[in-house]
Amino acid sequence: MIILKTREEIDKIKRACQVVAEILLRLKEEVEPGVTTWDLNRISEELAAKKGVKPAFKGYRGYPFALCTSVNDEIVHGLPSKKKVLREGDIISLDFGVVYDGFYGDAAITVPVGKINERAWRLCKVTETSLYRGIDKARVGNRLSDISHAIQSYVEKHGYSVVREFVGHGIGRHLHESPQIPNYGPPGRGVKLKAGMVLAIEPMINEGTADIKILPDKWTAVTKDGKLSAHYEHTIAILPEGPEILSLPYDEEKVVFFDRKKSYR
Repeated sequence: MIILKTREEIDKIKRACQVVAEILLRLKEEVEPGVTTWDLNRISEELAAKKGVKPAFKGYRGYPFALCTSVNDEIVHGLPSKKKVLREGDIISLDFGVVYDGFYGDAAITVPVGKINERAWRLCKVTETSLYRGIDKARVGNRLSDISHAIQSYVEKHGYSVVREFVGHGIGRHLHESPQIPNYGPPGRGVKLKAGMVLAIEPMINEGTADIKILPDKWTAVTKDGKLSAHYEHTIAILPEGPEILSLPYDEEKVVFFDRKKSYR
């Protein structure tokens, strides 16, 4: 069952998401050669404690950390480790969530480590832009798969592939709610989008094939061909006026609606 949220509930989810966004920005500043993924997880926990929020992922379905740190060919759910030292030219996906006042916030970014090559930069740019292409379709009256198709068509046009094993999701009082939001599929399918839906849209895009494998740690998903993967996520609310991106930092003083007229090439 899809739970429609009131404006008051959306505002609470937004406050949780803003904390997530602020912490992700702080973590982005910490990413540099020589830093370990363990360091980043520690910092995320310290920042969450200072904000008085609970990390959403720690303990969820047995996940042992607050932060997911996925480097290079790691797609999602990468486990922080003291042995995982970031190197110049790496890319790292940071996926983080919190619980605040009974509601969840969730977002993800992919961050360059120092100077990255054109190949990595292009993958990140296309993945991030595909997220906004999907958000632009999150409008009252559209179908759920219109979001999915917008992401897939943009990504494949640029020669990349969409991970199919992991999808976006509804969010609110629970981290994962209905509906599931694949990043692939034909348009015009699935439930009709309604005002009050709150969705975490998160394309995970591979440089090579879409095939994945799970490492022996039973958490980390990697590309089967060893090529790069990128991951971006926003939590959004569907309003009569259009999609509102909730996972923006505190310095955004006004409600920000995605500009459907803006070109994302």
